[in-house]
Amino acid sequence: MKRLENKVAIVTGGAAGIGKATAERFAEEGAKVIIWDLDEKRGVDLASKLTGKGLTAVFKKVNTSNYGEIEAAAKEVFDKFGAIDILINNAGITRDSSLKKMTIEQWQQVIDVNLSGVFYCTKIISEYMLQKSYGRIVNASSVVGLYGNFGQTNYVATKAGLIGMTKTWARELGRKGITVNAVAPGFIATEMVAAMPENVLDGMKAKVPVGRLGKPEEIAAAYLYLASDEAAYVNGAVLSVDGGMTV
Repeated sequence: MKRLENKVAIVTGGAAGIGKATAERFAEEGAKVIIWDLDEKRGVDLASKLTGKGLTAVFKKVNTSNYGEIEAAAKEVFDKFGAIDILINNAGITRDSSLKKMTIEQWQQVIDVNLSGVFYCTKIISEYMLQKSYGRIVNASSVVGLYGNFGQTNYVATKAGLIGMTKTWARELGRKGITVNAVAPGFIATEMVAAMPENVLDGMKAKVPVGRLGKPEEIAAAYLYLASDEAAYVNGAVLSVDGGMTV
């Protein structure tokens, strides 16, 4: 039996990078995958690719910083599939700048998507999970949320905030059959990272004890474990997947 057989999973930011790898892995493991993203072309293409393999995948253009859009999209999923079992809060953006140069707009954009968006998604979707007394919620934090990073005040604030929200929700929802955990990736070779200058990439690799960048599929595997019934007793954890950067 596949690990997510007949589970209904929403993956935010699921059209590219880690989200794409997650949507693909979850569908292969038997989940009915709903991809939420603003990139309509990539999202539609991914859903088509998965359904072409005989898997179940649906794309919906959703702005996770908009409460009303999430509310409507979640109801649509529940009405179609009768449940929402898994929520992967993967969507996130960066607007990097030093504290001195960071604009209020840069600050607010990142807060809206990375922090408020996760709050909105979890608040709305946990209500559907409570109807079945079952749910798996996984939040995408980051190694920088644990240790900080120059020029990322806004991003670090959100990723550290997600750790606090994860632990709070684990306490509130755990006894109701819903586990809440976080994954803290290190340097991952997404398209955005791969496009960086070679000297920058070499510098990043040098900071990682295993000597390489991580793969999106490796983060997807961590999401899969925490979303599966194998992790039923894991609640409120922050799983670092960073090649040993935090050692």
